[in-house]
Amino acid sequence: MTLFDVVRGFPSMHIGLAADHGGFELKQQLAAMLRQAGHQITDFGAHELHATDDYPDFVIPLARAVATGQVERGIAVCGSGVGASIAANKVPGVRAALIHDGFSAHQGVEDDNMNILCLGGRVIGPLLAEEFVKTFLAAQFTGAERHQRRLDKVAAVEKRDA
Repeated sequence: MTLFDVVRGFPSMHIGLAADHGGFELKQQLAAMLRQAGHQITDFGAHELHATDDYPDFVIPLARAVATGQVERGIAVCGSGVGASIAANKVPGVRAALIHDGFSAHQGVEDDNMNILCLGGRVIGPLLAEEFVKTFLAAQFTGAERHQRRLDKVAAVEKRDA
């Protein structure tokens, strides 16, 4: 089953993508799959492969776009996914997580309202990344009281420390 098979039954989304040199190739593959599935893509770069580029230059604009609603969800890729996750989470309103398994790809959205999926381009291959992306996009925040209560506590820290 491909991303197209799974995601085509869902409403199309406006998705932002960002990657540095470590995630460039995977980002390109994901962008093509997402476009084929009917999603609107905004590519925040890198637009060319440069071995000396820096993930914050691409991930921070993506994170700001997610936080302001310019895009509905984001996917950030660097070599390990760690740097992309750290950078994205510096933007208030962003809930980014490095994902290495299918459970976390949906649970992060359902319970924690994760809005940016971070992947390691040197850690996982395109088929596994495709699986995580489709799971991430299909998931919806439950809005359960206990989950919202926890998110409100995180938002209060963002406000206090801003």
